[in-house]
Amino acid sequence: MDGAHDTAASQVVAPALAAEHLTLSWDGGAHVVVRDISLRVGAGEVVCLVGRSGCGKTTIMHALSGLSRPVEGCVLLAGEDVTGIPGRVSYMLQKDLLLPSKRIIDNVCLPLVLAGMPRDEAHRRTEPLFARFGLAGAERCWPSELSGGMRQRAAFLRTYLMGNSVLLLDEPFSALDALTRADMRSWYGDMAHELGLATLAITHDVDEAVTMASRVYVLAGSPTEGIPSQMAGEVVVPRPAAGMSAAEFVLTGDFLAAKRAVLELLG
Repeated sequence: MDGAHDTAASQVVAPALAAEHLTLSWDGGAHVVVRDISLRVGAGEVVCLVGRSGCGKTTIMHALSGLSRPVEGCVLLAGEDVTGIPGRVSYMLQKDLLLPSKRIIDNVCLPLVLAGMPRDEAHRRTEPLFARFGLAGAERCWPSELSGGMRQRAAFLRTYLMGNSVLLLDEPFSALDALTRADMRSWYGDMAHELGLATLAITHDVDEAVTMASRVYVLAGSPTEGIPSQMAGEVVVPRPAAGMSAAEFVLTGDFLAAKRAVLELLG
């Protein structure tokens, strides 16, 4: 029995992304912003981190992306310690940051070109993905010719081409109107599952978090008032039944119960 247990344990797959007991500061340790944060994200899973403005959500993203080092704790990718090492995850900021002087195909190809791939080869590799990302026919357009949702899809494709299986999203839909935002949340959830991408998205919008995530981590605290943020809790969100639209899901008891649980943790 013990041997069978050991074999089963050895087959447990490490999360695509995990943070273990992170303590973070803005100034090397004197001013602690976030204390003892742990989280995990599996392949193909979308997880959200919510909290009030100024509670340290972006500070956590910087640590997870390797842009800063924690005072304590570590960041793991598939079990490998990558603490403080940049470039191992893809990090998409709030704005699409498309270059207005480049056509969409060249904006999207930028990670490949910067990595040394010839421009023509980068085009050949990227063009088949345009239809998959809902951008068919937009290859030769200028950014100014696309809607907000199309621009965001292009930004997602560019982020995907960085070649990492873990994506960090910082308020990715906040610049879009409500209807486009709802469409993009649904589209991204399908794409992340199809491509096996592990996604951690931060948002202050509770409805958005509960709609798109399978789990929601809630951060509470006020670093600007000297109260470091800590994990208030985790809410597991039941997924919609097969064929149920997002508009139908937000009217269900499951959605409302999960939303209530998040709001209670936020206080």
